[in-house]
Amino acid sequence: LQVVESGGGLVQPGGSLRLSCAASGSPVDYYTIAWFRQAPGKEREGVSCTRRGDGYAVYADSVKGRFTISRDNAKNTVYLQMNSLKPEDTALYFCAAVSRLPLFSLWQSHYKYDYWGQGTQVTVSS
Repeated sequence: LQVVESGGGLVQPGGSLRLSCAASGSPVDYYTIAWFRQAPGKEREGVSCTRRGDGYAVYADSVKGRFTISRDNAKNTVYLQMNSLKPEDTALYFCAAVSRLPLFSLWQSHYKYDYWGQGTQVTVSS
C-alpha cells in the first residue's frame, strides 16, 4: 500500500480545507486509516481515524465537532474535512494506514501504523 496526501495550504482562521489521502496498491477499505499531525517542536498527534470494515470514526478532543473523516472506497481515498480552523491547527498532516489494530482504542499510537505518506502542510494564519 502507498498513500499520498494532498489538499493542504494557507487558510485564514475560521476557514476550511479538505485533505485527501489517495491510496494505491491495495483497496483502502482493507485498512484502518488515520490522520496525524505534527507541529514544529511537538510530538506527532493523532487527529482522527476510520476503522476498516465498518468505517467507525474517532477524533481527538481538540478537533471534535470541527473535523470529519470519510472514505470513498470507489476512489480509494480517505478525506479529512477541516472546518473552523484555528492557528493551533497549523502542522504537517500525515495519512497513515494499518491492516489491523488489535485494540482500536490505541489508534493514536503512531508506531502502530505501517504505511505513511509524506505529509501535506496546513497553515492557519491571518
